[in-house]
Amino acid sequence: MLGQSRRCAVLGSPIKHSLSPVLHRAAYEALGLDWSYEAIEVDSSSLEGFLDQLSAPWRGLSLTMPLKRTVMSLLTDVDDWARRSGAANTVVLESGRRHGHNTDVTGAMAALVELDLGFKRVTILGAGATAASIGLAVAELGARQIVVAARNAANAEDTFMRIRAHPNAPEVTLAAIDQPVDTELLVSTIPASAQPALQVRAVESVFEVIYDPWPTPLAKLAAERECPLIDGLDLLAHQAVGQVLLMTGESVPVDVLRTAGRLALEAR
Repeated sequence: MLGQSRRCAVLGSPIKHSLSPVLHRAAYEALGLDWSYEAIEVDSSSLEGFLDQLSAPWRGLSLTMPLKRTVMSLLTDVDDWARRSGAANTVVLESGRRHGHNTDVTGAMAALVELDLGFKRVTILGAGATAASIGLAVAELGARQIVVAARNAANAEDTFMRIRAHPNAPEVTLAAIDQPVDTELLVSTIPASAQPALQVRAVESVFEVIYDPWPTPLAKLAAERECPLIDGLDLLAHQAVGQVLLMTGESVPVDVLRTAGRLALEAR
């Protein structure tokens, strides 16, 4: 285990809503670490300058919108999932080096395995960094047909190509966001405000990456149709378990983080 009094943070814009400080602080408490973790407003234009001024005792960073792709050119090296997805949500700082990781992929896989969902056909709403990560996760778990439904087809090309390049060779197609949905697993990475216009004809399970505001229109639809639901807190907790392990070298049970997150959301 690393020494005491290290600093970590989540960066993004906007960032005030983030539950990451609650989850990581709960992990540090469970592990007996006197570490700090804060939320810091950083946008794409200021990310490089922020990274350049970091020094000891900084240890790790979590990244959210809009930084997961921006950070890639600023890293010393990246893990395989960051390379495949073209995005990193985690930076581990060590001896002047910046190691990039993508725990969104492994976190999504863990959340899907935990709920024991079976699927071959998947529709992903949205085409950003999170969509690419979850697309790779479902491909890794055996999805054979993946539809990427985007508001802007041109912006979806990178995500489309990255999912299609997975070694399992899934069939990947692009669709308009307002196209009727008929799928086994519906994944949403789009804002709740963009969901009411969706036409969901048939769906067996839902993966909603948002956790606030809650419930989203898709979460309500899952409840109405009695579909299994993975929510944004499930993903956040599972990917944070991976981040804590990378930053501290220690494992923490996912339910420690998920419970802390649920209590914080209830208190809002």
